[in-house]
Amino acid sequence: MAVKPIYAVGLDTGSSRTRLVVCALENGRLRLLGSAAVESHGWLKGRIANQKEVTESILAALGEAERSSGISIDSAVVGVGGPTVRGANTRGAVELGFTREIEQRDVNRAVDRALKVQMPEDRMILQLFPQDCVVDGHPGHRDPRKMMASTLELNAHLLIGAVQEHHTLVGAVNQAHLTVEETVFEAFASWYACVPEEDRREGLAVVDIGSQSTEMVVYYSDAMQLSSSVPLCGDHFTRDLAQGLTLSFDDAEILKLDYGCAISHDTPENVFVELPTPSDREPRFVRRKTLNAILEARAEELFRYVRAELVRASMEHALVGGVYLTGSAARLPDLWDVAERELQCQAHYGLVTGVLNWPDSMKDPEWTTAAGLAMYSAKLKAQMAQTREDIGWLGRMLR
Repeated sequence: MAVKPIYAVGLDTGSSRTRLVVCALENGRLRLLGSAAVESHGWLKGRIANQKEVTESILAALGEAERSSGISIDSAVVGVGGPTVRGANTRGAVELGFTREIEQRDVNRAVDRALKVQMPEDRMILQLFPQDCVVDGHPGHRDPRKMMASTLELNAHLLIGAVQEHHTLVGAVNQAHLTVEETVFEAFASWYACVPEEDRREGLAVVDIGSQSTEMVVYYSDAMQLSSSVPLCGDHFTRDLAQGLTLSFDDAEILKLDYGCAISHDTPENVFVELPTPSDREPRFVRRKTLNAILEARAEELFRYVRAELVRASMEHALVGGVYLTGSAARLPDLWDVAERELQCQAHYGLVTGVLNWPDSMKDPEWTTAAGLAMYSAKLKAQMAQTREDIGWLGRMLR
């Protein structure tokens, strides 16, 4: 009997572009089937302002992705982010009564207690990321099952979001006739896609710089230590140019993409750029060095915010694996140089790894989140398939 293929779909509802990645899980490997990227509408400052327009953007991306992949798409893992998402560390402890072997139900009880945190009514837990377990006062255990102990504590990181914002996003996806398999923090999805497995034991950070929001996650020893939003994004770079050079936002965006760079000291003094000017006015010019100095100042501020978050997690000197930059705004030339200067660690572009048939045209940090969401979808479906198979064998044994 032919094995039914497992399809994995990731939906990145970005504020500037809506992206879909469609993959097939074959023999434990992901293969790209199709993708789509369309202009986004309905977003304002990283939050949904018009649900109908967001749905229309998703429908447009869905149609394009179905044509390129040749399959019908009915569900996806969806990315969440923006200024309403926050991270917090938590702890759950259980007394086992006497020294005995730790079982799965004991771990489940510790997880349940870690989830019992007080929060405002308009907030909800999006995800829980285990960090380590403390067995009879001894920390650092990733899997405490079958160990002998009388007490068990679980340290974990919680991702908390706004109820209304989450429901609005899920509603927009459902109105596009898609089932939401799970919602996943965008920076976590980027980490999932761009950090090789052999590097996941080192301290590292992923900074996902989008048009209207920036999210980051920090990992150490393959455990999430911090998740946060940074109050600077790609649009801030564009607005600085618009205000400093007296331009419209759209003209400033074009200027940033065509001539911008995050480092100014290497730009010659005698290189000028013509500014967009109405036809009835005299042409205007600006030194390219001046343009880049504006962008460099904002880039320095961005990574100072990132460093402040690292200090909060006591990780400012622990990023042996460096920082990975993803998102559409990460494409600004030499931005990684500013990151290295401000964070005192190596910086890399966060590019997708581990997907077969991934084209050169998509080897870009703006595709990393969507790919990570598809990878997460594949992981969920593979686990479900394994569970069904195990239950099937058990059923046959009991007959």
